[in-house]
Amino acid sequence: MLETIAQRYIGDNPKQSFTFRAFHKEGFKRLPDYRYEMDLSHRLPEATTGTYAYVWGKLWSGQQQETKLNMSLSCYSPVKIYVNGALFFTSDLHQELFPERRTALQIPVQYGWNDVILQFVKTDVGFGGVFGTGSFKNFPLHFIVPSQERDGMEGWLYSEAFEEPPLHLPHQGMREEDTGLNWYPRQQWTDLEHRMGVFGRLYGTKQQAEAYAWTKVMVNKPNNTPLIWRGRHEGPITVYLDGEIIYQSQASTGEMELKLLRTYGVHHLVMKGSCIGSGASRWGFDLEELKTDSGVQLLAPHPVAGSSEPFLYLGPFTPETNLTPAQVQEVHCVFDDGKQGLYYELDQPETTIRPYLENTHYGKWNYPLGVTLLGLLHTGTELGREDYIRYGVDHISLSTTFDHYGLWDRAVYGAAGINNQLSAIDSLDDCGSFGATMLAAMDLQDIPYGRETADRIAAYISEEQERLADGAFFRQRGSGEMRQETMWCDDLYMSTPFLSRYAALTGESGYLEDAVQQFLLFRKYLYIPNLQIMSHVYDFVRGSATGIPWGRGNGWVLFSLTELLDILPEHHAKRTELMSFYRDLCEGYLRLQGENGLWHQVLNRPDSYEESSCTSMFVYAYAKGIRNGWFTEPAPYIDAVFQGWRGLTRVAIDAKGNIYGVCRGSGYSFTAAYYKDDLGWNLNDTHGIGIVLLAGVEVLRLQKELRKSGAAQVETVSPRSS
Repeated sequence: MLETIAQRYIGDNPKQSFTFRAFHKEGFKRLPDYRYEMDLSHRLPEATTGTYAYVWGKLWSGQQQETKLNMSLSCYSPVKIYVNGALFFTSDLHQELFPERRTALQIPVQYGWNDVILQFVKTDVGFGGVFGTGSFKNFPLHFIVPSQERDGMEGWLYSEAFEEPPLHLPHQGMREEDTGLNWYPRQQWTDLEHRMGVFGRLYGTKQQAEAYAWTKVMVNKPNNTPLIWRGRHEGPITVYLDGEIIYQSQASTGEMELKLLRTYGVHHLVMKGSCIGSGASRWGFDLEELKTDSGVQLLAPHPVAGSSEPFLYLGPFTPETNLTPAQVQEVHCVFDDGKQGLYYELDQPETTIRPYLENTHYGKWNYPLGVTLLGLLHTGTELGREDYIRYGVDHISLSTTFDHYGLWDRAVYGAAGINNQLSAIDSLDDCGSFGATMLAAMDLQDIPYGRETADRIAAYISEEQERLADGAFFRQRGSGEMRQETMWCDDLYMSTPFLSRYAALTGESGYLEDAVQQFLLFRKYLYIPNLQIMSHVYDFVRGSATGIPWGRGNGWVLFSLTELLDILPEHHAKRTELMSFYRDLCEGYLRLQGENGLWHQVLNRPDSYEESSCTSMFVYAYAKGIRNGWFTEPAPYIDAVFQGWRGLTRVAIDAKGNIYGVCRGSGYSFTAAYYKDDLGWNLNDTHGIGIVLLAGVEVLRLQKELRKSGAAQVETVSPRSS
């Protein structure tokens, strides 16, 4: 059963790296909320009052049926929005006169690519607006340039100003020249720039500098006759093939002849050029075009959507920087130029490349995926499945390897295309869950830059996360109004497992003490003594706990407390108090287990639906407590574990490894009706997949221990067939 769940998840979410796209640095940048700032007053200073301009992009939808995507708009001037050629929205006076206001929109999109056109009108006080995704933390949608010439670039086109709207709107796949309008930002070099050489037009010719060009040489037809490849260079040049010098010249200009052995496969070609500075008018190189029958072709060294160029360029560096060819090929790096930092560019005006996360799961950093990957790691360890461990480690490593780049990308461009939560940490949700899984993975295999990422997370939790005067974590800012000035029991999971593991990594006990103290403080605010369970949220604006025992919130508490007790030294001064709290909670939850073995969405409301993620966490915590000898009377908890797992297999897990009944991400309310009626469940929600796996692993371990001791007869159960 564990294998089926794990394999279904991995099969649905195969490994794939980030998508690299061309990006014009003079295009619209995204603000920290991930919306695009479309200030046409700055872009089209010659536009006169009453004229129009288009802003044109396209957006992908993977939903098989028409759906709606959340967007947000702020107006600097009147605007109409067209989606797939149909008028969708027209601004009103209030929106146009108050640009600080945000208007929430739900854009209708169909499966595939969708044209989105904003038609702005120039006024005496503004021209343009701010538009983009309405949920920047979880779904930071980005737009793609729609014209045929630039298809695949990230961003938007904007037109010249015009007097009257054309009869027909532009649509994806059109050539820009066929629209009857000029479009920006510019794509073509001028004749003068062409004459400057590739490095010259990219980096200038007035100062001494170095730059690099990188491509791949694919040999399709190997033979014993070398390929002689001719070209010309301006400025001293060194050419490397697979790290070895094959040509070098210190001459300021000259013909060059490259000798390439026709060895089958892909070979890396790196060219290092030098600009001698004053007096130079050209800097770069030109190579003859390879014949199609040569058996050799040039490939982009890393796939870049929106570009057909075979070279990536890197520079300018100060003389004698001397990057090695291997360093030039490290796409996760931001390169040090002594200033802001450098990344790869294309041979187009102001055009760089940027990585983007364009799938829903693999390579994404968020807290539900943190617990999902933890489940895969534990399952792989317990079952001896190295492939599960490798999958989890590779997912985590993709995020950590690009952590430094993500921070730089956000600083330079306003909003990162990858690691959007990790690069913009402002809550425990952003870092604690996935960070704890990262530390668990570091115990199994090497995680590139894992320690650096962990140090940054620890610094956020210890130095920046909001706390009450007594030191308890709470949410003062939050990404939404309802999350401000609140304490959520969920945050015990978003913090204490990481703090505990980080204390073990560093040997600094203060992090463990912080984790211990958080449980005692959260108990003060959220514990419901007569029920021996936890309220979901404490609202400091209203000065009251909600009093609603949400299932998964309580599951996070007991799961996290179990993790803490598992590593807390026996002699710790607070262990007895925490163990008493654990047992009190376990008693409270035991009384509320449903007749099918599952616990309910609202724990004390049997009329609410049976919820799989909290059931799994209670099963996990009970099974681990039984194995560790934490119960004075384990028998009822043994029964609860197997009843709970049996219920999951009969109600919540099917034969294909699909998981049912996992509550989606929540807000909070003072009424049970919100949780019971409004907060439904999703199929295969990542809030529950990993914790179901973790529960199954603990049940398996308990079965083995009980069989070994002969303490109980254990029933084997099978998942439902549909």
